[in-house]
Amino acid sequence: MNATEDSAELIEVRPGIHAWVQPDGSWWLNNAGAVTTAAGQLVVDTCATATRARRFLDALGAAAGRLPKLAVNTHQHGDHTYGNSLLPAETVIIGQEKMREGLRSDPIIDGCPPFWAPVPDWGDVERRLPDVTVADALTVHVGERRVELRHPGGPAHTTGDLIAWVPDVRVLFTGDLVFAGLTPLVFMGSVQGALAAVDWLAEFGAEVIVPGHGPILSGDDISRVLDEHRRYYRLVLQAGAAGIERGLSPLEAARAVELGEFAGWADAERIVLNLHRFYADHHDTELDLIAAFMDAVTYNGGPLPTRV
Repeated sequence: MNATEDSAELIEVRPGIHAWVQPDGSWWLNNAGAVTTAAGQLVVDTCATATRARRFLDALGAAAGRLPKLAVNTHQHGDHTYGNSLLPAETVIIGQEKMREGLRSDPIIDGCPPFWAPVPDWGDVERRLPDVTVADALTVHVGERRVELRHPGGPAHTTGDLIAWVPDVRVLFTGDLVFAGLTPLVFMGSVQGALAAVDWLAEFGAEVIVPGHGPILSGDDISRVLDEHRRYYRLVLQAGAAGIERGLSPLEAARAVELGEFAGWADAERIVLNLHRFYADHHDTELDLIAAFMDAVTYNGGPLPTRV
């Protein structure tokens, strides 16, 4: 067990609402959580590896004394879904329609490519897909507590994002529509869509945000982090437009970017992946995933660091 795994923490953000926070939130280190009442429990996401997923579920069971009746995946990526198979067999999993298809066809669960170092070992996980799919919205009742599952209306972080909103206590689980204090990733979604989703998230008026990665947000930190996202996505849009105008490749365009206030964020090489998405959308072509990651590794000067 490494240092970042030791520091994972279950935090009760409101009575009966927990967040599982895995520092430092970089590649494959996600946040998860749960909503628990006397009537049952809804888990929000799992974790990338069997070890981490078990640790999350064990901590949650010890703190809340319930087994999850329901779970929701905020999107398809493995750090939020590979641990699904560690949930009880009777747990009903919910996901957006495109999220389910994305996880169904995901090859990385079968063997992680060497774009990262060390290459993650998922452990004894199995592909487990949502049982229930959502197009736009679904309201789940965990006893007397209402949890609204909402899709942002288009591609953002991915094409199949969901948020979990607990309106009575104004707690918002955003999945990877929010990366608090580290570089956002939209290569499987849309730069413009991710920017629009920031305004959509702001409209909830959340008092607590549990982001997909990074520390829990409350108070003035919410508007600060959302504004950082707006500025970052606008930087990507400007860099992409300039790169295309100058005839640059996505990697060349990324190297030309002055990251400025974002230079100190973890996973800065995601600028390359995000520009690959911008170029693909601009040219109306499919994103070449292998080429995008090879360029990110080149930009980084070697494989992308992991701590899983």
